[in-house]
This record gives sequence, structure tokens and C-alpha cells, in this order.
Amino acid sequence: MAGEKKADRKTAKRIVKNVTRGRMYVSATFNNTIATFTDVEGNTVCWGSTGTAGFSGSKKSTPYAATVAIARVIEVAKQHGARELEVYIKGPGPGRDAALRVLRGSGLKIILIADVTPIPHNGCRPRKKKHNR
Repeated sequence: MAGEKKADRKTAKRIVKNVTRGRMYVSATFNNTIATFTDVEGNTVCWGSTGTAGFSGSKKSTPYAATVAIARVIEVAKQHGARELEVYIKGPGPGRDAALRVLRGSGLKIILIADVTPIPHNGCRPRKKKHNR
């Protein structure tokens, strides 16, 4: 190991998956927007967020930052052979509508757009009643 040269080591080649149909999961919170591109089984192919796109602080929570982040993920997804998308959007953030605009203009065929924002059915358990004496 100590006498081994850098040229002798074998470097692992990055495997480019050929995914023609995939899923895009967009999580739009008030502070960030995260997009994950997966194959149909749910294995992550690529992902990106407004932070990885170079935005920090309050700029991360803007619709423009979301458009840049999702456009980057779409470009990488196209390099992996993506042609058809199922889109799952979660959260109430400002990047939500911006994400849809970018996806529509991307040239990919959108099969499904689903809102998977969790909604409480009955809310939290109420506080116990005060006991007056």
C-alpha cells in the first residue's frame, strides 16, 4: 500500500443508468425545495436542491431558486435517458408552482402529476380539560 503509485490503482467508472421512464419527487417547504429523480422501482438516480444550486439563506426559499434547482435535476435526468415522468409534489412552499412550470417546459412527457402533501384527518389530541375547584 505504501509503495503503491496512484497510476496503479483502479478507479471505478460511474455507471450511467438508462432510465426512460422515471418519477420526480418535489418537496417544497418554506425554506427549501428538494427534487429527487428515481426510476420506477424508487431507486434514486439523481437529486438536487436549492442549496446545491448555489443559493443560501433566504434566497433558497424563492421560486427562482426552485426553478434553477429543478432545471439542473432535469438536465441530469435527460442524460440518464429520461423521456417520461411521473411527478409527485409535496409541501406548501413557494417552489411548488415554479417546479411545475419548469417541468412543463422541459420537453419531457408528463404522465402524472400528484399532490402527496400529508393532511391530518382529525388533528392532534386535544389538551385535557382544566379542573376547577
